[in-house]
Amino acid sequence: MNFRQLKAFDTVMRLGSITGAAKALHVSQPSVTRLVHELETRLGFALFLRRGRGIAATVEARRFHQAVESAFLNIERLDDLAATIRKTAVGKVSVGVIPTFSFSLLPEVLGRLRQEKDDTHTIVYIHNTPAIVDAVRLQQFDIGIVSRSPPYLGVHSLYQTEVNYVALVPQNHSLAASKDRLDLREVAGREEFITFGNVYPLEMQGMDEDLAAQFQNKARYSVANVLAATALVRAVGVPALVDPFSARMSASAGGMVVRPIQQKLTYHIGIITRGIEVMNRETRQLADALISKFEADPLIVAAGQS
Repeated sequence: MNFRQLKAFDTVMRLGSITGAAKALHVSQPSVTRLVHELETRLGFALFLRRGRGIAATVEARRFHQAVESAFLNIERLDDLAATIRKTAVGKVSVGVIPTFSFSLLPEVLGRLRQEKDDTHTIVYIHNTPAIVDAVRLQQFDIGIVSRSPPYLGVHSLYQTEVNYVALVPQNHSLAASKDRLDLREVAGREEFITFGNVYPLEMQGMDEDLAAQFQNKARYSVANVLAATALVRAVGVPALVDPFSARMSASAGGMVVRPIQQKLTYHIGIITRGIEVMNRETRQLADALISKFEADPLIVAAGQS
């Protein structure tokens, strides 16, 4: 037996006629008759007997209907429970994001979701990658947008990709004259660059110790935040090696140019969560939107083609 057969039987029992049941169910009378006959065949006993122009329920039908009513009552309770869950049990997502993407990618994604009438309450925390990984692991954040090289222990990676660092150069600097790839070995001992956290640069994959030492010996400014470095480039007129997303955002304001570099210095990007099984609907929706945004980004598309 199936739900449609049981629904037709229940409606006929409650309204007392095939005609009334057909109107209530918005189907034809023959359809209701067929569903009832199919149910009788499955059950092995008659449910209705003709009485004049109408029908009468059999004793077996009345006994069986008690069980059907109970089953439909439980289904209605499930509908009520689902409605309650939709209204009260979901609707919040906590996101940990590194500074690089807190000013561009994440706000853009949240803006698009809002246009789609998404009513999720999103809580945004800006931290560095280690703090975000720890918070996701401890279930303090539902999702994290991180950098630095994987693996991220104790969490599940929903998305990973990588791009190359670039040089962000003041527009009036001598290195801004060319658009060719910049060979860092040619400029390391000659030009001053902003460095990161007294090691050059912090978590920049691929730079050997000798090259890093040359940059560090020449440096007068060291910072531990990429966005702070881009602001410092503008303020003091000294180039820096930064991720291409921060460079793009800074260059769009004018006064600076972006030069690709010959050396492969890898900037990692990841989206993490505690586990797929603990993601609610809102978290999955945000994760899908973030991944789509990354996959369509021209910088990531270009990195995949190179």
